[in-house]
Amino acid sequence: MGDPKRPKNKWSSPRHPWKRELLEEELKLVGEYGLRNKREVRIAKTILSKFRKQARLMLALPPEELMVRRKELIGKLYKIGLLNEDASIDDVLSLKVEDLLERRLQTIVYRKGLAKTIHHARQLIVHGHISINGRRVTVPGYIVSRDEEDKIHYSYNSPYAVSPVVKEEIKGKSEVSE
Repeated sequence: MGDPKRPKNKWSSPRHPWKRELLEEELKLVGEYGLRNKREVRIAKTILSKFRKQARLMLALPPEELMVRRKELIGKLYKIGLLNEDASIDDVLSLKVEDLLERRLQTIVYRKGLAKTIHHARQLIVHGHISINGRRVTVPGYIVSRDEEDKIHYSYNSPYAVSPVVKEEIKGKSEVSE
């Protein structure tokens, strides 16, 4: 069970942490996706390595069990938004870190145009101005599922949110001015 004061790491360190190529690649991802530090890149790498490990272990299973497990894994990755429904195990093995980083709430808020920059998206999320399906989410690394993606909006109490009454007033004023 483990000591509650010493929680298990969500990430694993690289085998060669001082390789120049690895450091440059991680730094590029940190800047491109507005991450706080390289630990967030390593968390994404660890999550993907677990999916890849499941896929590799499935290749050794009998065909009938392989079909069931493959359907479960592909279904889970489809729900997250990493793969299509008709994907194969090879597609699971070819996933990249960028694919998972694109599914983070911070990146999706920026891509939807709710924030001016990727760093602004992180600040909006941490300050509680973003909600998913009416529930405020303050974790920039939250992995957004496919069905939650279109339910991302400003929180109701956010100064960025525009209430329906104000929208109607703005719409009415713009029609009058024309």
